[in-house]
Amino acid sequence: MRPGEVEESPYARAGGRLPDGPVPDPDPDPGPGAGPAPLPPERCRRPVARTAPRALSLLLIAGGLLYDLLTPRDFTAVPFFTAAPLVAAPLTSLRTTLLTGLAALAATYVVHAHFGTGLDVNTVTQIVTVATVALLAVAINRVVRLGDRRLASVREIAEAAQRAVLPEPAPRIAGLDIAARYEAAQEGAFIGGDLYAVQDGPHGVRLVVGDVRGKGMGAVGAVAVVIGAFREAAEQEATLEAVAGRLERALAREGTRRDGVDALEGFTTVVLAELPHGEGVVRIVNRGHPPPLLLHADGTLRALTADEPALPLGMGDLGRWPDRAAETRFPNGATLLLYTDGLTEARDAHGRFYDPVRRLAGRRFPDPRTLLTRLAAEVRRHSGGGMADDMALLAVRRLRQV
Repeated sequence: MRPGEVEESPYARAGGRLPDGPVPDPDPDPGPGAGPAPLPPERCRRPVARTAPRALSLLLIAGGLLYDLLTPRDFTAVPFFTAAPLVAAPLTSLRTTLLTGLAALAATYVVHAHFGTGLDVNTVTQIVTVATVALLAVAINRVVRLGDRRLASVREIAEAAQRAVLPEPAPRIAGLDIAARYEAAQEGAFIGGDLYAVQDGPHGVRLVVGDVRGKGMGAVGAVAVVIGAFREAAEQEATLEAVAGRLERALAREGTRRDGVDALEGFTTVVLAELPHGEGVVRIVNRGHPPPLLLHADGTLRALTADEPALPLGMGDLGRWPDRAAETRFPNGATLLLYTDGLTEARDAHGRFYDPVRRLAGRRFPDPRTLLTRLAAEVRRHSGGGMADDMALLAVRRLRQV
């Protein structure tokens, strides 16, 4: 690759198709003997975030004492003493802030007692200044804590919305081990335009993973429409192709209630999968979505690319082609991985995309949950924690013939 060039996504290089067959893995799974997985960066930062402000406040007070005791009488370290509670206020508890302010006051008094100045005008002025700033620090601490409580309330509401729109699938359904994961690109966010759902019905266990164009509440509304239509269709429709048709019609109805760009350019990429009861196969209908990956128990990997690529949902005005489900053998111990393009479009510092085929081929994972945990951690490391798009992951392992 020449300097200045940006590497193409592995999904884009193949014209929307990932290569079939096993691919050598340059970074094999270290296995169970390699030790526990490292903690997420945010968990590693929490102890430092708690102790650093306390240590800095103490250093300011100690430094102020040394400065006052080692310099001539006319020099003052009041700026050090006033800075200490202000540092503690937004980053520590009320108790710590209050104790820091009292310590700063005590240090101011100790300095003047050492020089034997008594309660002259200068001494009183400095003590009042430190006391005023300490009270101000306590007020700042209360305001910050109130904001934190409000933010926590908003986060709880967001989590409840996520559980309502994207409920966690049961870990075991009809002889299948199932895990799902949603990774938001924006830190602190919980839900966006990516979606997944699992539904057991008379025709087998059916899955959907998709990505709604756009952001914000409009995308969340479309996610709710797709998942609601999928759950109903998965129970009632005899074929996976008919399920795709129901989703198309549901989005078309939703589009009539939108305006602006979303009404003209709104679309949703989805991949639908069906695992029939009593059969060791998987059927796939792909509507413009990255192809699922089939990880066999021996570590070989296959990308389930569509023989006849189809347009995403919501783009029926550009042309209509009948959906055709592609059937593939799905043996015991194999894992089906469905994902959104937040996975394949995660870039590193050099602009290189994360390639799940290259990274996962040849590796074995004890269960789907471990697969998703390690995959999400690898993507975060690859992108330096700065993902450009949300990422939804759904993994299903066949435990036995159902």
